[in-house]
Amino acid sequence: MANIGKLANVIPITSASGAIRRKSAAEAEREAVAHNLNGQRLGRKGRDTRDRIIAAAQDMLAETEDAGLVTLSEVARRASIRIGTLYLYFADLTELILAVLEPVMATMEDEYVHLVREYWPDAELHDRALTFVQAYFGFWERHSRVLHLRNSMADRGDMRMLEHRVRSAIPVMRLLVTQMDSRPMERGTPTSSMATALMTGLERVATVMTDNKITKVLNEPVNPMDYLLEAEARLFELAIRDQRRHNQPV
Repeated sequence: MANIGKLANVIPITSASGAIRRKSAAEAEREAVAHNLNGQRLGRKGRDTRDRIIAAAQDMLAETEDAGLVTLSEVARRASIRIGTLYLYFADLTELILAVLEPVMATMEDEYVHLVREYWPDAELHDRALTFVQAYFGFWERHSRVLHLRNSMADRGDMRMLEHRVRSAIPVMRLLVTQMDSRPMERGTPTSSMATALMTGLERVATVMTDNKITKVLNEPVNPMDYLLEAEARLFELAIRDQRRHNQPV
């Protein structure tokens, strides 16, 4: 599994607005939709072709349990275009999967990130944490195949996928630091390290428990997921409570 904390130390994570000041995903998406890779402006037909390619990749991911079977040649066949035409829109598989991920990641805020924005009172820490980890796991369940493909590509050394994986965790890590009554997230502090450890553990649980091969091995009369999410919520509660105590002014 990729080391979220290590790469988080390389990627800028703070700014006045809390945003990463590179070209935004929305800006990149608008540029991608506006032009093909030859720089030609896309008309309606070009946009339809691009959308058809993305839809074919989405269909493949929905139909196969082995995301590794998704190939550009098969996507082109399903989209009823030549492979050369596909390369006018996507330079490689990474670019295509990033396009598939775009609408998925756009739902993060509504699905689980907003749950960390509101301060969790001490008396409600466990319940708030449990609601959050359940929502995060639900997000993973709904989109597990494309997220597993992203992570497997990142684990094989695809830096664009590794960056995507880390960047998707940073907003919650930053908000967790705020929950701990600390300053805005800075690299290398005990609080930021705690936030990194919490999100790394939660992602690992979601990754393992949405892996069909692993869940078949863990086929038991009682589904262990409820216990795991309860345990994750407890870890969040204890970590936040502990950091709040340490971060209180003397």
